[in-house]
Amino acid sequence: MAVPHINLGGGFGIPYFPGDEPLDLERVGSALAERLSQVPPELAQTRFCVELGRYLVGEAGVYLTRIVDRKESHGEVFLVTDGGMHHQLAASGNFGTVVRRNYPVAIATRFGAPVEEEASVVGCLCTPLDRLADKGGFPRAAVGDLVAVFCAGAYGASASPMQFLGQGPAAEIVV
Repeated sequence: MAVPHINLGGGFGIPYFPGDEPLDLERVGSALAERLSQVPPELAQTRFCVELGRYLVGEAGVYLTRIVDRKESHGEVFLVTDGGMHHQLAASGNFGTVVRRNYPVAIATRFGAPVEEEASVVGCLCTPLDRLADKGGFPRAAVGDLVAVFCAGAYGASASPMQFLGQGPAAEIVV
């Protein structure tokens, strides 16, 4: 029986974290071309594919959320935002991540200002899972400042629980 279609995987990654290297697409393409040129006769008519969504759009998106409260507890600073995991589940570390790491995050309204404090950026939901950055280095931020989460062009609205605890969806704007 012929196999009409084989999906080779869930796509190519992008560099999210410090030390991540961009994918060498030419090297991957050459390796795939070499390997697929030697398929057995049963797969000669098979269509092979790779899902490229995150690779194509991941680095293009920025998620913006506003700081609505600044809390200090037991010597730690928490910047509470009006967004969070219900809009950007992947950045919260709750979308297939085994070891949680901070996506690239900045205080957008103070972009370029020097780091003054260590703070955690958290969402507005009543769960400790709702966090966008753990103990990141930021300029001193205040209520009203915008937080930018970079590499947010994939898995935003499509993978996030937008209606969780009665919260609504984020606005999506294409520039």
